[in-house]
Amino acid sequence: MTPSSDPDAGRLRLQKVLAAAGVGSRRACEELIRDGRVEVDGVVVDELGSRVDPLTAVVRVDGERVVVNPDRVYLALNKPRGYLSAMTDGRGRKTLADLVPDEGTRLFHVGRLDVDTEGLILLTNDGDLAQRLAHPSYEIGKTYLADVEGAVTRDTVRRVLAGVDLDDGPVRADACRVVDRALGRSLVELVLHEGRNRIVRRLFDAVGHPVRGLVRTAIGDVRLGDLPSGTTRHLQRAELATLLEATADGSPGSVRTPERSRSRPGARHPGRQGRPPTKGRRRNPS
Repeated sequence: MTPSSDPDAGRLRLQKVLAAAGVGSRRACEELIRDGRVEVDGVVVDELGSRVDPLTAVVRVDGERVVVNPDRVYLALNKPRGYLSAMTDGRGRKTLADLVPDEGTRLFHVGRLDVDTEGLILLTNDGDLAQRLAHPSYEIGKTYLADVEGAVTRDTVRRVLAGVDLDDGPVRADACRVVDRALGRSLVELVLHEGRNRIVRRLFDAVGHPVRGLVRTAIGDVRLGDLPSGTTRHLQRAELATLLEATADGSPGSVRTPERSRSRPGARHPGRQGRPPTKGRRRNPS
C-alpha cells in the first residue's frame, strides 16, 4: 500500500491528539475516551485505537469544542493608543504587526479599533473563524469602558439601552452601567454587538457625553484582564471553545451578552491624559 492510499495517512491516535491540545496527560485522555466523554465529528468515540485527522476533525470533550489542529494560532492583543488596526500601512504608521510576535504564519485581525482606542483585538490564522466573528449576524458582544465628559445619569443609561438615532441608523446597547463618577467625568461600561464606524464615540456624542478615552475589555467571553498594553497571549482552551460554539453553523444570534465585568469605582479611567480623539478615516467600531 502506498502512503497516498493509506486510509490512516495523516491520522493520529485520538489520545495523542487530545494530549497535544492540552486536554490532559496521555493517560488522562485515555480515561476520557474510555468513559465515552469524547466526540469526533458528532460521534462518541470510546476506543483507544481510534485515529483522527487533526487538520479536519471536530473534537469535543464533555460537549466542549477542542481545537486539535496544531497549525492554528489564536491570540489576544492589548492594542495601545497610536496603532492602526491593520497589519501593514503604506504610509509607515505603526500597526498591529509591530506588536505581534512572529508566529510563522499570516495572521488576521478580528474587527478594528480606531487609532485612539485601546484594548482587546483578536488575531488568528483561522480565516473562517475571523470572518464569522466579524459578521453581525452572530451578534458577538463587545464590552467597552468609556471615560466620558459629564455625569452620566440613570436617564441617560436608560436612553442608551432603549436606543439612540444616529445618522446611519439607530443603535442600542445590549448592556450599560455607570462604574464611577468623579471630577466632572464618568466611567461607563457598555456592551454592543454592532461594528459600525466609531459607533461607541458617536453614541456618547449623541447623548451629550463626548468620549475622552476608550478601552475594549472583552469580545464575547474573551476578556482583556491584566494583559499588559502592547503584548499578546494565546487564548485559553475554554475561551476558544466559546467562540467556536458561538459561531458554529446555524447559531447566528445565539451568543449571550458577556457577564458583567468586575470593574469597581476607582478603576483606571481609559485615556486619563484627556487627549482628544483623532478623527480616523478607516471604518472602526469604536
